[in-house]
Amino acid sequence: MRFAITKISILLILLTLSQINGNAKIKMLHRENDTVNIDSTNVNIKYIQRLERYERAWINLIPSYAKIQYAGNMGMFSFGTGWCYGKNDQWETDALFGFIPKYDSKTTKVTFTLKENFTPWKVECNKHFYFEPLSCGIYLNSILNDEFWVKAPDKYPKGYYWFATKIRINVFVGERLTFKIPTKHRFFAKTLTVFYEISSSDFAVMSAIGNAYLKPSDYLTLSFGVKFNWL
Repeated sequence: MRFAITKISILLILLTLSQINGNAKIKMLHRENDTVNIDSTNVNIKYIQRLERYERAWINLIPSYAKIQYAGNMGMFSFGTGWCYGKNDQWETDALFGFIPKYDSKTTKVTFTLKENFTPWKVECNKHFYFEPLSCGIYLNSILNDEFWVKAPDKYPKGYYWFATKIRINVFVGERLTFKIPTKHRFFAKTLTVFYEISSSDFAVMSAIGNAYLKPSDYLTLSFGVKFNWL
């Protein structure tokens, strides 16, 4: 009788241990599955984040606006596009192509301008207009023609031309007025900006410093432009 009880007790202990071991295996399996799921989720998140960064990089390359400008030491008319950025889109970078009529020269000339604009603040006039009382910046302009150079050709004596004729550095200051096109009337752009700028080149400024007889009209240029903001 005692042997039978002892045998039954041993079987119960073994069954209990087997059940405990089975539960432990099930928990371990769940943990392994959880680990796999977590790793898989991490991989998906990283992939999505990388994809989003890739898309943002390409989206940032899309120009924000188109611009047309008259005069400004960059040609009679200049046409191009650009990008807005900064906390309040106060920075702009333009890439403009212009042309200079041939006048007394042999051919019409093409120019290229890389321009950086800064508009620190704007004043809301009403729901349709806002005014930017200060627009300033710097730009590089080049005439795409072999008649102009960065370094003087060898045919000229050394030091005869101390400046480059192909590239000009310009600074400007101006103002802007922007019209916010009502949503139902937007087709090509969401805003239309008109502006004026007063500019001068490095060569003009140096000439003014060395020649007191020059008038402001000899070294300052007035220009006008229109900007169509579509983003």
